[in-house]
This record gives sequence, structure tokens and C-alpha cells, in this order.
Amino acid sequence: MILANAFCLFFFLDETLRSLASPSSLQGPELHGWRPPVDCVRANELCAAESNCSSRYRTLRQCLAGRDRNTMLANKECQAALEVLQESPLYDCRCKRGMKKELQCLQIYWSIHLGLTEGEEFYEASPYEPVTSRLSDIFRLASIFSGTGADPAVSAKSNHCLDAAKACNLNENCKKLRSSYISICNREISPTERCNRRKCHKALRQFFDRVPSEYTYRMLFCSCQDQACAERRRQTILPSCSYEDKEKPNCLDLRSVCRTDHLCRSRLADFHANCHASYQTLTGCPADNYQACLGSYAGMIGFDMTPNYVDSSPTGIVVSPWCSCRGSGNMEEECEKFLRDFTENPCLRNAIQAFGNGTEEQGLKANSSKELSMCFTELTTNIIPGSNKVIRPSSGSCRARPPAALTAVSFLMLKLAL
Repeated sequence: MILANAFCLFFFLDETLRSLASPSSLQGPELHGWRPPVDCVRANELCAAESNCSSRYRTLRQCLAGRDRNTMLANKECQAALEVLQESPLYDCRCKRGMKKELQCLQIYWSIHLGLTEGEEFYEASPYEPVTSRLSDIFRLASIFSGTGADPAVSAKSNHCLDAAKACNLNENCKKLRSSYISICNREISPTERCNRRKCHKALRQFFDRVPSEYTYRMLFCSCQDQACAERRRQTILPSCSYEDKEKPNCLDLRSVCRTDHLCRSRLADFHANCHASYQTLTGCPADNYQACLGSYAGMIGFDMTPNYVDSSPTGIVVSPWCSCRGSGNMEEECEKFLRDFTENPCLRNAIQAFGNGTEEQGLKANSSKELSMCFTELTTNIIPGSNKVIRPSSGSCRARPPAALTAVSFLMLKLAL
């Protein structure tokens, strides 16, 4: 009994210390001497009030104009300006999606960070503040609306995407902005131009940025049992105008176009940061945060990189931007990798399925209990007879451990308990 209690204590301490040590428990980017992050508009104001920072910032912007990074850093004055700004609030500043001066904030962010990267990176750091909230309340709503827990026969006959549209119509703001983008995206310009895509994208951005996610997510991620429901889900963003085109561009070319626009670049970077498949978490998502991934996905709608469901399959969830990897040449491997982040992304797929089924919390609890049981078994069956030494298996179901110093504290507590 004492031994069992000791191992429970060990596991609890180990989990607690690991959570404190994990990157997800920290706020902001890699912590440069750790300063409380401020939004980039405010950071720019603070820099402008300090003569040294202000002059160095102006110098850096001049250095970046028309120069690549290597050329810029070869100039001692440019290098000195960059070093000064790395110690200013501008270096750690971030933006909030949908904030009043979002575009200005992002312009300031990229004016600094484009000078810190070597060439074009595959994944870029997100300029947005990390999402720390969870989808618990919205998942509970989704569970009610999707019929989870109700009579399976009744739930199977329900069109949850139609129910989501009806719920939107009962909310004045949702109904108004949805009607607006439907009208704009369906408005034919000429026999050869079926719509004004630029205006359609703008109307979609307003809808997803201004309507609460309890309505937009239900329309975008509703669960389906039949093809009619899945087709309604696919049609949510009016894909004939906002998504499809006569030909599919190369995905890397589309990414390059997206990165010329500060907003599109930022939303794509945010998607990669929050939906990048993680094999060290229970859900496959960074920090097990479904909300961050779904929010980042929705945030890309209304830009050149707009994603959507590729077909009307009610079960197989596959999403993609409107692009392919044809004509990639020697960049085909990179292109395929980029495309798979959408089409074969376990984090994104799990998040969409969990929202539609309203199962995030239940799933995490079940997995957590299973992990505790398996880890406990591993620990109690790997003890050298006659000693208190615990031998960790080289592989297993337990997640990655924290740094050795933290684990040592847990081990010390175990020794004391024994």
C-alpha cells in the first residue's frame, strides 16, 4: 500500500512539474529575457517615446527596404539597429486577432521579424497572442445541438448543419452578416465573371471575425450522417466564389502570394502554429488545444489561402486550400509537405470531429485515466528487486518527460515517501 501510494505521488508530481515546464504553460514567444508581451501598436508607441529605440527602428526599416537579410546584416549600422531592437518591447510584441488596429499591429510585427529570418521559412512564428482558453462551453453547446446523448435514431436523422443555419438566423448579428456574405458571394458580375471574389472574401472575414464562434463553428464544423448534410457544410463559405477557380495554382505559389499580404501571412502562420500535428499530446494538437486550431482554421477563410472541404463525404473529413503540387519541379517534396498539413492533419481532423460530436472533454478524461493506468503499470513492473530504483522503459505510452532537474525533484519526493 505504501509503495502504491508512493508511485501515485510520483506520478502526480511528475505530471505537475512537466506541465509547469512545458512551453504551453508559458505566455508569448521564446522568452527573450522574459518581458511581459504587449501588442505591437503599444510597443511602437513605447519605442517612439524613447529616442534611441525610435532612431534604431527607423534605421532598421530603411535597412529592410529592398534588401535581403544577408545584405542588411553586412551593414554594421543595420546590425546595430537590429541588436538594439531585440532588447526593446517591439521584439516580443504580439497582436490579437480582430483587434481594432490589427493590420497596423501586424505591419509593425513583420517589420521587425522579417529581418530576423533567414530566407523564407517553411513554418513562421505566429504574430498572434497564444490562445489559452478552451472550447468547453462551446463543446457542450455542440453536444446538445449535434444530438450527442440523445436518442441515436433521432440524432441520425437530424441535419446538424441545417440546424446550425437556423440557429444563426435566430441571432440578429449572425443573420445580418451571413445574409450579407451570401448576397455578395452569389452576385454575378458578368457572364464570364461569376462574382467579385475580393468583396466576397471581405464579407466572409467580417462574418467569422465578428460573429461569436458558438454560431460560426456550428456551421463550419457540424457533424454529418449523410451526403446532403455534408454538402451543406461544404457550401457554408459559398465555395464557387470564395474557394474554387478555373485552375488550381501550385500550392507553393499560392503560399508566396499569401505571404505578400500581412494579414494572410499572419493567419497562415497562426494555423501552422496551432494546428501543427503533435505526437506528444493526447489529441494530436499543440498543448491539446482544439480551440486554438479551429480558430486558426476559421481565421484563414476570406484570404487567398482559404481552405474548405474537398468533397461531400459525411465521414471522411478532408480539407485543403484550392491548390495542387503540379509543376513543383524539385520543390515537390516541400509542396506535398505543405499540402499534407491540411489534407492529412490529425490535429485538425480530430478537432473538427470532436467539435461536431461535442466530445473534447470526455475524450481527454478517458485518455488521461488510461494514461495514468498504463504509466502506473510501467513504473510498478520495472523495479529492481531489493532496491528502490525505478527503471524507465525506453518507449511506451507515457508522454515526454520534463528536464532532468524537474524529474529529480519528483524522484526525491518518491525516496522520502518510501
